[in-house]
Amino acid sequence: MNTVQRVIAWIDTANDLIGRVVSSLALFMVLVQFCVVVLRYVFGLSFIWMQESVVYLHATLFMLGAAYTLLHEGHVRVDIFYRTAPLKTKALVDAVGALVFLLPVCGLILWASVPYVSASWSILEGSPETSGIQAVYLLKSAIIGFAGLMAMQGLSMILRSVLTLLNTPTPKFIKDGKRS
Repeated sequence: MNTVQRVIAWIDTANDLIGRVVSSLALFMVLVQFCVVVLRYVFGLSFIWMQESVVYLHATLFMLGAAYTLLHEGHVRVDIFYRTAPLKTKALVDAVGALVFLLPVCGLILWASVPYVSASWSILEGSPETSGIQAVYLLKSAIIGFAGLMAMQGLSMILRSVLTLLNTPTPKFIKDGKRS
């Protein structure tokens, strides 16, 4: 396996692992939301930190799980032509799409969010509610995580596409996580 193939394998493995870990937040989020509803409507109790935790879990799940979804080709794609295109055409579309759209958007998100997140960290920003979660700065950090993980996966897509265009074997990620 050459260096480019190792980079692709490393990025794909990292995003797959992160995606699998954060996917467990979905079940936890449902359970917390269920508890919030039961406590509120059965017992008349309400805890702001529990309600805020659903927002934290939801944001973390989607922000840090987006690259995993891209890895496994789960994002919505208008594929009228792509679906039936030859492999090299798909590789070219993927490379151009990642270079022209994905990486610049990730760069823009990073450029805009770093000062925003830094300001939040500088004051250890917390919830405006007294009994809320006092870690808004951590939640905002997921924006940087999102942009970084998506940019990494975009780089993996570009490298894989270039190898495909050069008729070089590429590490392919299969649904069960095994490489072919």
